[in-house]
Parts: sequence; structure tokens; C-alpha cells
Amino acid sequence: MKLSRPEADIFLPHASPGLTPAAALARTTHLCVIAHQDDIEINAYPAVAECFGRAGKFFTGVVMTNGSGSARTGRYAQTTDAEMQIIRREEQRRAAEIGSYNLQLQLAHPSGDVKKPGHPGVAADLAAIFGGCGPALETVYLHQPADKHDTHVACFLRCLEAIRALPRERRPRRVLGVEGWRDLDWLADADKIPMDASPNPDLARELVAVFDSQIAGGKRYDLAALGRRVANATFFASHATDAATAVSFAMDLTPLVQNDTLSVREFTLAHIEKLRADVAGRLERFG
Repeated sequence: MKLSRPEADIFLPHASPGLTPAAALARTTHLCVIAHQDDIEINAYPAVAECFGRAGKFFTGVVMTNGSGSARTGRYAQTTDAEMQIIRREEQRRAAEIGSYNLQLQLAHPSGDVKKPGHPGVAADLAAIFGGCGPALETVYLHQPADKHDTHVACFLRCLEAIRALPRERRPRRVLGVEGWRDLDWLADADKIPMDASPNPDLARELVAVFDSQIAGGKRYDLAALGRRVANATFFASHATDAATAVSFAMDLTPLVQNDTLSVREFTLAHIEKLRADVAGRLERFG
């Protein structure tokens, strides 16, 4: 396997003898392609949990950007941008070890390149990744198009372009968009995909805690990520007891993969229109 940038990282956390990165990618059952180090562990933990310790389930994580530009305070205040990129890369490797990932790829692209439609290096890497997955692939996890982080949205769009470039018979059967810098509680209940984040709570905590450079840098992702999952579980249904102790919501992006003519903008705005109609209807009924 060859990636476009020399600083890209290919890591097999628990490789059996003779296993190559290409073979690991080909056996992937759950693939998460996401923007930053720690995005997998914060936003796609249910995918990790579904594969952890289970025979025949293989989770592969892909981080598209190089980790530059993150906030630095406290003991990281004097850390240079180049040093922080190395720290974040090693934190992601450690998370892959703890979570028993099948394969961890860090593409090391600057965010600015990911934001450019048709960037040759980004396009080549994503073509190799999606094209290298085999028929075992069950679900792909991406950012969702209503996220408010520019790099998250750009990452999602580049992934969709790569998937749509595949022959239809090679495209993933199911694609989900995960929460990030905007949660998905606002989706109509019928459109929410609730993913159980309850299994292995110690693992969930340990995975987020790995990213000390971000937490000590002034953002309590460790508390916020777990708190969001608990809140989702409790506030999902008002007239039923909780079915899980932690839930992450996802948006079903599969229609965008199945229909090349479906506009991302119109697809996303249709979900927002459902929220508007729900609020307006309730106010009208009882007002």
C-alpha cells in the first residue's frame, strides 16, 4: 500500500504474521474515514465497540489530516506545530492499539488540501482506500453534511466523491454520518440511526483519554463525548425507559451513495425542513 504523502502513516496494531496493510484493508468490515486524530474515538465509538474482541469483525480507521493547527495551552503551550503533528500521530496509534483496530491509516494531508475538490493526492488516497476494501465491508462511517466544522464537511464531500467514482457493485452497502461539531438530536426520530455506545465503558473512556494533547490543551473532550452519549440515551424517547446507557446518533447517508444525481445540499436541507415542519406543527396543534 502506498499513500501520496511521505509523512503518511500505515499502522497494523495487532498484525498476525504475514498480514499486509492491503490484506488488512481488504478484510475490513467497518471502515471509518474521518478528519482528525480523536474524531474516531469521540464520534464513531460504536463502530469500534462493534468489532472489539469479535471474531470476523475488523475495524479500520482513517484520519485524513495531519493534526496541525490545534489549540495549545498548559504543558503544550510551547509545542511547535511540527511537534504537535508527531504527538497527535502517536496518540492515534496508541488508540488503535487499545481498541484493537485492524488497520490505522493517517493520510497527513493539510486541511487546506482536503478542502479543495479534486486535489490529486487526496483523491488518489481515497480511491486506494475505498477501492481496496473487499466484499466483507458492512458499514462506512463518515462525517455528516450538517456538521459545522469546515474540515469535517470537506472530508465528507471528498469521501462521497471517491465512493461515487467506484462501480456501483463495489460501493459500500451502508454509509452513516456521525455526530461531530454538531450533534444529530435535531433529526426527526424516524431518521435517527441510534448506535449503541454502551459496551465496554472502560474502553470508551480510555480511548478518548489517550488524546492528552487535546484535553490538556483546553478542551474536555473526555467529559463531553461521554456526556453526549448518555444524554442521547436518556433524551431519545420521552415515554419509554432507556434501552441503552449510551447512544450515538448517525444520519443515513446511503441514499447519496446509491443515487449519484441526489444533491447533498437538497438531501441535507430536506432533513432540516422536517425539523421545521415538526416544530411548526406542534405549535399549531397546541397554540
